[in-house]
Amino acid sequence: MDFDTLDNLRDAHGGWRLLLADHAPMVVSFFHRCFIEPNVRAMAEGELVSRLEDHLAGIREVHGEEAYPRAALAYLKDWSDDRRAWLRRYYTADSDEAHYDLTPAAEGAIRWLAGLEQPRFVGAESRLMTVFDLLQQIVHGTETDPAARIAELESRRDAIDEEIERIRDGELSLMDDTRLKERFLQMADTARALLADFRQVEHNFRQLDRQVRERITWFEGGKGEVLEEVFGEHDAIADSDQGRSFRAFWDFLMSPARQEELSGLLEKIFELEAVIDLKPDRRIKRVHYDWLEAGEVTQRTVARLSEQLRRFLDDQAWLENRRIMELIRSLERKAVAVRESPPRQSGMSLDIPVPDLNLVMDRPLFSPPLRPEIHDEVTLADDGLIDTDALFDQAHVDRPELEAGIRRALQDRDQISLAELLDAQPLEQGLAELVTYLAIAAEDGAGLIDDARIQTVTWQQADGRQRQARVPLVVFSR
Repeated sequence: MDFDTLDNLRDAHGGWRLLLADHAPMVVSFFHRCFIEPNVRAMAEGELVSRLEDHLAGIREVHGEEAYPRAALAYLKDWSDDRRAWLRRYYTADSDEAHYDLTPAAEGAIRWLAGLEQPRFVGAESRLMTVFDLLQQIVHGTETDPAARIAELESRRDAIDEEIERIRDGELSLMDDTRLKERFLQMADTARALLADFRQVEHNFRQLDRQVRERITWFEGGKGEVLEEVFGEHDAIADSDQGRSFRAFWDFLMSPARQEELSGLLEKIFELEAVIDLKPDRRIKRVHYDWLEAGEVTQRTVARLSEQLRRFLDDQAWLENRRIMELIRSLERKAVAVRESPPRQSGMSLDIPVPDLNLVMDRPLFSPPLRPEIHDEVTLADDGLIDTDALFDQAHVDRPELEAGIRRALQDRDQISLAELLDAQPLEQGLAELVTYLAIAAEDGAGLIDDARIQTVTWQQADGRQRQARVPLVVFSR
């Protein structure tokens, strides 16, 4: 943190520029209202302009019509410029309208300003306990002596047994309201910070994607060289501490059992009187679903990087084929030009690079041709009518009825997996009905499909035989 580093950081970091801006209160309050508070990852330009106009109208009612006289769209374009870098302006593949997303630098500045507010109280005990727990995890996780690890586990077991005996004797110690509030506030701050971490991880992968595009644009070497470098950087990010931590977090969060456990814990905590007195943000109850949504955005960024690499291969193959065709046409034009007056030289000779071998044993043995046997007897059809019931006996899957069944199953829970849904509502039309469930999850966006996890579903056919199918993990949510 020397002088030169801080001086350069003030000029280059978007978050510092936001804090130094003349209109910082208006900009920060708008960003917090539209992106941070509702946890919105991206917003279309038309909707964002409308919200900014309402925000400016509310400020002008108090500070006069001369306050912030520029148009809302002009402000958005200025904030997304490289000189500000507070918003990221981009276009999606399925829309011609520009979209905006908050940059990690701007979000970091907003989080820092939120931390300047006077806290309700400083949770010293919970932070100290967190430090002790982390130190114990580090020491226990790096201990190489089996005897020491066994002794530590036995000590924990003895402590648990003692606590069980005290509870059986009627000594039930409960956490007081002060410690309860302290830990709840720390949990809420950590949960919100995780959302900011998702935007930073997505930004890092997007920066890699941008570097790949720039390298492909200016690179003149072979495909193997650039792909080796690109895949090397991609693997370096995936295998970095941040990449491994994000992958472990995502695998943990994708577990339906863990999601149900989180939902149950949050429901119990929000029913406590001490927590109710804090008047907490009700969105914390669904923060794990916000994590899922933010994680999906990060996964889509990685998918776009893979798509860019595939497009590069297709473009390079097209350019090489085009070059070959140009050479062939050039030879054809030269041949036509000298057709009437061919050159006097006798021609040129080419050395055969390899000998032309024709071994006797390479020749296949003779196989006599098969002569088809054609019978001259023709059997005429009788006058009986052909049974056409098979043409009309077709299975029809009622998709609206399946969608209604999913909605009924979600009335008393936030989410349900496909296997759990089929246990409650067994398949009646077999594989066709199962495929319809998968189509609902993929097309309507009502379900989350995880190709890395496989689940097995079973059903019974009309003839009594049992059938099984292995499909990706599908989770339907409200």
